[in-house]
Amino acid sequence: MAMSTGTKEDPWQLTTAPGTSQYSMYKEGDELVCVVGSTTLKYQARAIEDLHEWLQAQGDWVPVGAADEQKPAKDGTVESFGRSETNPVGGWYGLRKGYRGRFGMYLPPLLESLGLVELTHDARNNSVRAL
Repeated sequence: MAMSTGTKEDPWQLTTAPGTSQYSMYKEGDELVCVVGSTTLKYQARAIEDLHEWLQAQGDWVPVGAADEQKPAKDGTVESFGRSETNPVGGWYGLRKGYRGRFGMYLPPLLESLGLVELTHDARNNSVRAL
């Protein structure tokens, strides 16, 4: 199976870590567009490289900790990195107010499909580590 190019015409077809939801993502300029059913979320495209570098620095498995924007993220998770004031963008990678969360849900499977990380696929409490 050939890897998609990650464009709007040929988006990455992804599945959440637990395998419960399918979604697509593509790069448009400096944005990552994530389409889940009828919902569209947007993240800064640099999140791919930034998250990979952060995971490499952690040196071990990191919980994904996916959470909606309105809910707090557990410390030390991919979700908390995606909104931390100490990350490379100084806050949220998510660009659509009200839909800025779920970073831990949608970014790790993309990094896995790009061959950058290893991701667990349990029913819940999944973890990811850089390759």
